[in-house]
Amino acid sequence: MTNLVKTFLLGELVKGMGVTLKNFFARKETIMFPEEKTPQSVRFRGLHAQRRYPNGEERCIACKLCEAVCPALAINIESEQREDGTRRTTRYDIDLTKCIFCGFCEEACPVDAIVETHILEYHGEKRGDLYYTKPMLLAVGDRYESEIAKRKAADAPYR
Repeated sequence: MTNLVKTFLLGELVKGMGVTLKNFFARKETIMFPEEKTPQSVRFRGLHAQRRYPNGEERCIACKLCEAVCPALAINIESEQREDGTRRTTRYDIDLTKCIFCGFCEEACPVDAIVETHILEYHGEKRGDLYYTKPMLLAVGDRYESEIAKRKAADAPYR
């Protein structure tokens, strides 16, 4: 009998309309995106970058851990041995159309060579524009090195 009364009085509909009316008159929290930015976490994962040591040498030692751990198979690395016996990459490519921005490559890197920056405003007009090569990744790293180091230092106590 109570179910019959509830059905005819449309209790669920009245509750739903109450929620709608409550939110309709509440203060709206709208952010005007290009002018205003929302705060980002220090662990935000955006555009990839390769870092260099302070002496200018690239950090990547071609261990290929990032390539192995990438679930989307978005990273391709080719390497060769130098005269001094160290290994360095000759080719380091990331296809950002495949990348899922999981951060595994950054976690796997033993020398912090590949990082994901805070940059989220990038685009490509065709697929090839989102295929980042080693010189492009190094250029991003050189441009934002101070911000990358600052974010790494802020995140260090939590690792």
